[in-house]
This record gives sequence, structure tokens and C-alpha cells, in this order.
Amino acid sequence: MLVALGVGAIAILIALIAGLSIGQATIVAAAWIVLLGVMAAFDYVASSRAWTESAVEMSRLLPAALAIGVHREVRLEFKAASGADWRCLLHDHADGSLITTQMPATFALEAGKVATFAYSITPTRRGEVTFMPADIAVRSQFGLWDLRTRIGTQQTRRVYPDFAQVARYAWLAGDRRLAEIGIKTFQQRGEGTDFKQLSEYRVGDAIRHIDWKATLRFGKPIVREFQNERDQCVMLLLDCGRRMRADDRDRQIGAAHFDQVLNAVMLLTYVALKQGDAVGAVTFGTPPGDERYFAPKKGAAALNALMSEIYSVQPTPTHSDYLAAARDFMRRQRKRSLVIVITNFRDEDASELGQALTLLRTRHLVLTASLRERVVRELGSQPLGGSEAALEIASAHLYEQARRDAFNRIAAKDALMVDAEPERLGIELVNRYQAVKRAGLI
Repeated sequence: MLVALGVGAIAILIALIAGLSIGQATIVAAAWIVLLGVMAAFDYVASSRAWTESAVEMSRLLPAALAIGVHREVRLEFKAASGADWRCLLHDHADGSLITTQMPATFALEAGKVATFAYSITPTRRGEVTFMPADIAVRSQFGLWDLRTRIGTQQTRRVYPDFAQVARYAWLAGDRRLAEIGIKTFQQRGEGTDFKQLSEYRVGDAIRHIDWKATLRFGKPIVREFQNERDQCVMLLLDCGRRMRADDRDRQIGAAHFDQVLNAVMLLTYVALKQGDAVGAVTFGTPPGDERYFAPKKGAAALNALMSEIYSVQPTPTHSDYLAAARDFMRRQRKRSLVIVITNFRDEDASELGQALTLLRTRHLVLTASLRERVVRELGSQPLGGSEAALEIASAHLYEQARRDAFNRIAAKDALMVDAEPERLGIELVNRYQAVKRAGLI
């Protein structure tokens, strides 16, 4: 349309220069505009009818689920039943929390054929994301219009924490290389309380574990091997209050403290389920009515079920009432369990948190895990280059010392405490959990 108007304007300008009168030029210009208007109206009606008859359908092929910070591909398929060929410009309305590339996209749609293309998405937050119907601009048959319409359906997907840490653990465990990520492994025979299997006696095995009946039957010394007790219960008590809103990431997707907490929860849950234990979770520090409770379950499917319950939980500005959370948990969980309290500890929380832990210890074995901000370590280890740096270093050390003293007062009753930076939380929890299992403390 713009080209046609431009050609007409240039032609009239040339005619005026050649001596055509203004009145005649006005008549020619009006006739050209009327002709274009008629052609545009015909083009619009004909193209709209042809587009409707083409019955174009869009199918959006999405992954069953998404993981925060993980690039995935979305495939779009377009099919025209019949009619003319089309040139299209498409913008798919992905959720605003998704980073999309290769949008908007142009493509040609031929009658009776399927046109496909893909674009990539990267989730930046957990929870549900929605894909709305796409906007499509279709060039009309004569090229005088862009017919704009919506196509496709609304679809919803869940964005889970990143399972990469769990996958890496499983892979390294299969290759007996867990030490590469800091997991401590011990080769122990004859330990634990649950019978595992019979095996041939080796130097160093406890004589009290010799199975004399099997020894007589096989004609050689046979010992009983035991494993860590199974069928125990691990309960995760997750703080979702204002303390957990700390975030010292450097524009890295999925590196917020609470995202790292859920990564650690997944890793610990996977390990505990592999050990034959049941795992459950309770959240606190949320507004009334927003708490999540996942009853202890066993088996491989329990990890997915747990993540389906807490995948969308976000830390809130609400104050975390440790004592109220402990009382509510004591009412819910009667069976003795290993209770892992995950929070972001401050020295002013010592009194309230101490009372809550004392209450929980009356029935359960309690492990307290606290997040330590990386930025405090970075401030304390920076070069002493001036008065401003000296003030930052002194403040960081003062803050860390006050926090450490309060932490030590709480830890005085037992050694079941973990204080780690978010990236190391999962590894530290797994190591401490395995130490508890080996010691038979539950």
C-alpha cells in the first residue's frame, strides 16, 4: 500500500514538472486513491474469506515440565487445510517470566503442508507459567494489508527447581565418584542394624557377626552384613519467611537462596529415598492458610510428589514464628523422625529458635541447617585498600562473629548443625544425614 501511494505521488510530481495543471493533477490523484481504496477493500474481503477457508491451526509442542534456568525448546506447527499460500509474522505470547529468543518469527505457510519452527525459552522463576494464544499478522493476497488475528490455545506448564544436582549425584554415585562433589563415602561392613546379606569372611570382620550355620553349610567362614536402618522418617521443616528472601546472586538465574534451598531439598530427598526412608515436608513463615504439608512417603515417586507440592513456594515478607511452627509440627508428626530445620539464622533469633528446637527435641532428632550469605565472606576477604574497605571488612567480621556466637550457643546441646553457603547446602545436608544414619541416632 505504501509503495503504491509512493509510486502515484512520484508519477504526479513528474507530470506537474512536465506541465500538467494542478486541477488535472488533483483529479488524477483522487482517481488513483479511489482505485487503491477499491483494490484494498477487495483485497481485504477476499483475503479474509480465503484465510477463514484455509482453517489454519497452530499446535504448540511444549515439554511436560520446565526447570528454572534450563533452556528448552518450544516447537510450533502450522497447518492450512486448503486455499492459498500465506506469508506470516508470528509472536507467541509466552509467560512474562520466560526469556524467549527468535521471536517474532516470519514463515511461509503453503496450502496442505505443515510449517514448523522452534524458539527457545528459559524460565527465570518457579511456579506456573502460561502460554496465551499467539498474535499472527498475515499478508493479504495482493499485499495491501496485514490481517492480524489470534491463533492457538492457552496452555500452562509448571516450572520446577533444577534437577541437575540430583542427576549429577546419581551419575557420580553410579561411577563411585561422589567425592568429586564433596560427598563423603565410607566402606563399612557389619555396621548398622538391618540385615543385608551373607558374605565370605574377610580379615577385619567382626567375629560376632559370623553365621555359624552358614559356615557349617558352606565349609568356610561366613559373616552377616548389616546396613543402615531403613523405614525411618525424615521431615523437612522449611522456613519461607522474610529471612529466606536474602539474595546475593549476580544476575544468575536460579541462584537465589530459596531456589538453592529447594535444590538441596531435592538432593537430600533423593538420597534418603534411596536409603529406604520416608520423606515429608512442612513449610512455615507464610501467611495463615498458605502453609504446605507433605506427608512422609517412600519410593521413587515420592520425590516428584514432594516437588509437585512445594515447587511454587516463594519466600514472603512474613515473620517466621519458630515456636508456633514447632508446636504445629509436634501436633502433626507423632512418630519419631529426623527433623531438618532449614532457615537463615540471625543472632537475634537465638532465643526463639532455641525454644523451638528444645520443644522439637522432646520427641524428635533435630538437625538445624542455616544459610550463610556469600557476600559477607566476600566483604571480609577483600583487600584492605582504604578506609571504606576497612569499615566493610570490620563490619563483616563483627556480623559474622555475633552470628557464630549465637549459633554456637544453640549448637551446645548437640552437634547436629549445618552452617553453609547456599551452593553447598545440599552436599552438607547429605553428609550430615549419612553420618546420622551410620551412627544409628534416629
